[in-house]
Amino acid sequence: MKTAITEMFGIEHPIIQGGMHYVGFAEMAAAVSNAGGLGIITGLTLGTPEKLANEIARCKDMTDKPFGVNLTFLPSLTPPDYPGLVKAIIDGGVKVVETAGRNPVQVLPALKGAGIKVIHKCTSVRHSLKAQEIGCDAVSVDGFECGGHPGEDDIPNFILLPRAADELEIPFVSSGGMADGRSLVASLAMGAQGMNMGTRFIATKEAPVHENVKQAIVAASELDTRLVMRPLRNTERVMTNDAVEDLLRIEKEKGDSLKFEDIIEQVAGVYPKIMKEGTMDAGAWSCGMVAGLIYDIPTCQELIDRIMREAEEILARMNAMTAA
Repeated sequence: MKTAITEMFGIEHPIIQGGMHYVGFAEMAAAVSNAGGLGIITGLTLGTPEKLANEIARCKDMTDKPFGVNLTFLPSLTPPDYPGLVKAIIDGGVKVVETAGRNPVQVLPALKGAGIKVIHKCTSVRHSLKAQEIGCDAVSVDGFECGGHPGEDDIPNFILLPRAADELEIPFVSSGGMADGRSLVASLAMGAQGMNMGTRFIATKEAPVHENVKQAIVAASELDTRLVMRPLRNTERVMTNDAVEDLLRIEKEKGDSLKFEDIIEQVAGVYPKIMKEGTMDAGAWSCGMVAGLIYDIPTCQELIDRIMREAEEILARMNAMTAA
């Protein structure tokens, strides 16, 4: 299947693996890229330019296909060495960068000067238009269903994607709630040129996370995520567990007086315990409502092949309906 996104990134299928904390290592990115999609290494998980450079080199040993690096720009008293991370990306010969969080304008000259394509993750049409204005090549439009940070507008993809199609001139992919061939065809119908999957890729054999995490996703329904940190206007969709329910209790008790320090135990530094050790009640971890559509743990190749097969079958059925 050829779309503006497959042509832009030099990939076989219009499927992107989004950057995910303590998931987007070389093993994950290479497996997705080898299966014909676009794998993504998560830059901030590595943390330093030296570690990111090593991870890029490891990924190159595992695949000769295109892959990207995610750079998320977060407010911090001790920000990462973003110039150093950008240099590691450029020196490593990476051709695609997925940016997220705050406006990435400060890194665009260096990335674009090196011939790197930039796709920025946005949760609204206005942010998508801003990404287009500053020179991003594409955007990933993230609906309210998504795991992680859905923004504060609460617009689901059935509205957000057509709105993006009405406004944008650059290509975009759908993100949030994407799991199968139905997701891909629906995304294309609403104007997207492909789709970005996060949670669905965690439940694959190659995902470098503890088996408990994968089984938790398979066991979950669409009702098993929660929105936390809404009072702080830093909303995050996470999988429910004891720590998350405790966090929500604290939010309710504190009300307007809530500070980040009140919930730091439930949200700070918990990813290694969950993703590496499988301690599922350690704290809040990002997960999308799409968990309700995830029933198995295939290889990335099996997953992407199945998605494309389903998409082709749906398109053939729809064509037959119009021909009747």
